[in-house]
Amino acid sequence: MTNTLYIKIRTLAMKQIQQALLLAAAMIGIALLSVVDIVPEEIAQFAPFALLALFPGAWLVGNRRNCNPFKRSKA
Repeated sequence: MTNTLYIKIRTLAMKQIQQALLLAAAMIGIALLSVVDIVPEEIAQFAPFALLALFPGAWLVGNRRNCNPFKRSKA
C-alpha cells in the first residue's frame, strides 16, 4: 500500500469516527437539555431516531463498495 493511499484511508476513518462522536454528543446534549426542561420530553424521546435518520453517514460504517450483491468475487 502506498503512503498516499494509507493517508487517504486513515483520513477517511478519522472523519467517520469524528462524525460518530459528534452524533453521540448531540444525543447526549439533547438528553441533558431534556433533564433541565429546556427541551420537552416528547421531543427528546424521538430526537435520537431523528438524528440517526438525518445523519446516516455517521453510523453506517464501512466501505459502500463491499456491499454490492451483484459483484462477482474472484474465488
